[in-house]
Amino acid sequence: MEQQDVFKKISIPAILGILGILAIVIIWPIFTAILAGLILAYIFYPLYLRVLAIVKERNTSAIIIILLVFIIIFVPLWFLLPIVTKQVFDIYLFLQNVDFFHLLSKALPSLADLSVSKDIAFSLNKLITNVASAIVSSSSNIIFNLPTILLKLVVTLFVFFFGMRDAKLLTSYIVSLSPFSKKTEKELAKKFNDITGSVIKGYLILGLLQGILTGIGLIIFGVPGGLILTIVAIFASIIPVLGAWAVWLPASIYLLAVGKEVYGIILFLYGAIFVSWIDNVLRPYIVSRKAKISSGVILVGMIGGLIVFGVFGLVLGPLILAYLLLILDAYRKNKFSSLFR
Repeated sequence: MEQQDVFKKISIPAILGILGILAIVIIWPIFTAILAGLILAYIFYPLYLRVLAIVKERNTSAIIIILLVFIIIFVPLWFLLPIVTKQVFDIYLFLQNVDFFHLLSKALPSLADLSVSKDIAFSLNKLITNVASAIVSSSSNIIFNLPTILLKLVVTLFVFFFGMRDAKLLTSYIVSLSPFSKKTEKELAKKFNDITGSVIKGYLILGLLQGILTGIGLIIFGVPGGLILTIVAIFASIIPVLGAWAVWLPASIYLLAVGKEVYGIILFLYGAIFVSWIDNVLRPYIVSRKAKISSGVILVGMIGGLIVFGVFGLVLGPLILAYLLLILDAYRKNKFSSLFR
């Protein structure tokens, strides 16, 4: 009898562990698609509630929101994708014939006679060519992996739908599994809402706004490949440490180098004053005001999350660090046991 009890105590955790590992193996290939759906559900849940108050039917409300997001995001992408693809190849061909030493000499005449300028020009040429090659390769991979991308898109839409429709049930289920005390659950929920909201607004939304504003300047002043550079500016604005300056500053130098000095100066002032104002004033205010956590922690969390989890790590990284800091703070104050009761 004792042997049976021991066997049960060992077998049940073993079975749960095996099922857990198998579940991870199954979910991992579509993990990013599931996470994307949950993030979309979190972003649009307030709007879903407003539509639900009018429509009075959960399925219909969720479908309306999904159609709205589809129109806002995917329809423009459908029309812009051929243009972006063409511009990627045009930029790649253009960069193959650019004389960076000549451009550098015109932009910074004081370096023209220095041997180091040739090394700088060679390094720039190699760096930009490698980046362009990577972009072209990524574009080709998107075409080849289109069936997989479509399947992941379907998963994202399903998770998005059920994430909005069954948000209360999902929250209740997670809370029922939580080992933490009610007080700790409230603190964790508040930190989740504050940090997720600040990261989404402070980095994703403001990064999108910065990139679009940068793109408007690039297109107005006739910088080649304005659309693809706008996309690059959006990603550069979202990623910590970088920013839209990584696009508008080289574009300003390019305009100066090709003889469009007035346009180059105006684009530089536009980027330095107008675009960077969002980065230097609004972003820190939104992130730190709601999160109530050090901007350095958020920065480290976003960079580490980006490396480990990809783009969605921009949200996951700060959340993981925030949860860890909450537990460490309780331990430091000798309140660790209060987390679980």
